[in-house]
Amino acid sequence: MSPRRVRAESDAVGRHERPLRITVDGEPLDGIAGQTIAGVLLASGRLAWRRGRSGAPRGVFCGIGVCFDCLVTVGGERDVRACRRRAHDGDVVTTQDRQPKTETGPATGPATGPGDQKHLGLPAEEEER
Repeated sequence: MSPRRVRAESDAVGRHERPLRITVDGEPLDGIAGQTIAGVLLASGRLAWRRGRSGAPRGVFCGIGVCFDCLVTVGGERDVRACRRRAHDGDVVTTQDRQPKTETGPATGPATGPGDQKHLGLPAEEEER
């Protein structure tokens, strides 16, 4: 297998790269049609985009939609797995946090409250996600 990139005009398979742009927390990021949201984030150099309840950074862990570490909000839809959702031109993505609320309100980010894992009755080690 060659490490060289095949130019679109000479690609026998017929792939054509179509650029797209999404906005993540107000920052525009460029990607290619067919990439997942996680793929666009990783290609832009972002390895983590949310924090667990302990404050530990989270990003892609399994990459197949099993672990829920890569959750984001897309166009108002919460808890979207970034590794499973294809990016579409114009998507507005907001990162999430699972940190506990403080007396003065949410610790950081919009992901505290009803989306908290505690209401699911998960064991303590599962709540960390």
